[in-house]
Amino acid sequence: MSGGLSRGRVTTVGVIEEGVTKVGTAKRRLRPHLWADLAFAVRAARCRRRAGGGPGGGPGGSVAARFLRLARAAPARPFLRGRGGSQPLGGAARAVARVANALRALRAPPGPGDTVGLLVGNEPRFVWGWFGLAALGARPAFLGTALRPAGLRHCLRGCGARAVLVSDELFGSVEPLLPTLREDGVAVWVLGRGPYPPGVVALQELLDTASDQLEPEDVWEPRDMNETCLYIFTSGTTGLPKAARVSHLKSIMCLGFYELVGASSGDVVYLALPLYHMAGALLGVVGCLGIGATCVLREKFSASQFWDDCRAEGVTVFQYIGELCRYLVNQPQRPGERQHGLRLAVGSGLRPDVWRSFQQRFGPIRIVETYGMSEGNVTLFNYTGTPGAVGRGSFIYKLFSPFEIVRFDVAAGAPERDRAGRCIRAGPGETGLLIAPVTPRTPFLGYAGPPELSEQKLLRGVFAEGDAFFNTGDLVEQDRDQFVRFRDRIGDTFRWKGENVATTEVAEALLAHESLQEATVYGVTVPGHEGRAGMAALVLQPGHSMDGPGLFRHLEQLLPPYARPRFLRVQERLEMTETFKQQKVRLAQEGADPGIVPDPLFLLDEASQSYIPLDPKLWERLRAGHLRI
Repeated sequence: MSGGLSRGRVTTVGVIEEGVTKVGTAKRRLRPHLWADLAFAVRAARCRRRAGGGPGGGPGGSVAARFLRLARAAPARPFLRGRGGSQPLGGAARAVARVANALRALRAPPGPGDTVGLLVGNEPRFVWGWFGLAALGARPAFLGTALRPAGLRHCLRGCGARAVLVSDELFGSVEPLLPTLREDGVAVWVLGRGPYPPGVVALQELLDTASDQLEPEDVWEPRDMNETCLYIFTSGTTGLPKAARVSHLKSIMCLGFYELVGASSGDVVYLALPLYHMAGALLGVVGCLGIGATCVLREKFSASQFWDDCRAEGVTVFQYIGELCRYLVNQPQRPGERQHGLRLAVGSGLRPDVWRSFQQRFGPIRIVETYGMSEGNVTLFNYTGTPGAVGRGSFIYKLFSPFEIVRFDVAAGAPERDRAGRCIRAGPGETGLLIAPVTPRTPFLGYAGPPELSEQKLLRGVFAEGDAFFNTGDLVEQDRDQFVRFRDRIGDTFRWKGENVATTEVAEALLAHESLQEATVYGVTVPGHEGRAGMAALVLQPGHSMDGPGLFRHLEQLLPPYARPRFLRVQERLEMTETFKQQKVRLAQEGADPGIVPDPLFLLDEASQSYIPLDPKLWERLRAGHLRI
């Protein structure tokens, strides 16, 4: 009897398993990405549980404290390869302890709640300074290494810094500000021996004699995980940089970043993004800590050396900004480009054309495109590998990262609202503004400084009285398959001939032409014309010349008439920000006047069906109203 019962149980289990398999197969046919959505949700829940520390405090702790506990548990585990060689966790912890103890030995040491500017390049000392300050409870404010004196002064004042910790190499950026900093009561501490001007503290002697040990009870821990732990400055491409507050909870959650995208402890991560931005510091360095991976830190990105670097260092994961992948694709082909161990590339801003070219040329590397902002409360992950999407908006995903897409009036520069004053949700395939609810679970900490700086990023009364949503400033589109695609920044989209023109769409169309290597699109004002006319700055492929008729025919096939650029500007290279974003502000300010623009200019000419050279005489005809475009 028992044997028959056992066989019956086996049969029953087999029937259940077969049924589950059939249901799963049916669901995959009906909703092919359902299992990917579920799997990602499980990973996200696991990462959040491991991070701990929900709103109001808890076991989360600070990133510095987590780092020191990890180092104590596995001191020999590889951690960071950069300037000065390789550092295991134990060696890194000793370096952090020396910085913390050296700062503690100062006459007026930094303490809990103090803000200290951190001005160090892409080298291990950035991490030592960051964690050393955090161990004392101070709040580092990450400063851009290319800031000029006026910008540096603005940033230090904006975050309320009482001191700046600077590397010896970058002290020259601070030196012109010494009289002003003295007036503002801002101390200057240099990671170097000196000699330095009076009042500047050289830390090297203190570092040489400082203890390389930090006891757990000596490391400051937050009481509230939503407290500010550091400041990261916005890019400032459309105005002065703002100091975005980053909470302890957000920092701790970044420990799970690489697990979310499919990396593991055996991976070697290549990181050449600036550490003073979130992608480099929190996603890159903290993400590696979270899974126990090795971080290969480079001071700057070199497209020509990248694959040699990958082979030499055994790189398996590459953290990118979209332009880095374009640089690689634009490099001359070389033998052995597929002979590497790179299996995963993760980042943001990768255009569909570069995505496909990258995989076709360098092999079946898995790509995970993401979306997020330093100050934002919404993140997106394209975990299915669908080219061109920045993430998915399934109902499962929105359970832990809620967001909405609402209709946006480009001319008014604000979301459309109905008669009741409420925002209107965009439909599938409709471009709209990406917003996210501000709740205890998805908070928005805002910026340092006057409250109005933070209030400007909020939309209120969106769907109900009293609600508040974070305004990303980004226009996106969600299709019927729930994939979200980035369309444009609000400030970049412009109106021409009564139509909205998305600069990303135009740039993608231009780059599909064989003669073009790079393109950036923006709107310019033209005398006697309403709105802004489309203009594109171009970089030609080596060996190619400007093909006016060919470009005209190419764009005629891909873009509606109103979206085709009226002006083209051919440059040797495009100006980039330090985070590899195309710099459009100066280009838009210079416009299309041949008397101002030093580069060759071309005008769309419907009569000849070509782009023709734009000279001063032609421009004067346009200014006088004798020529319409």
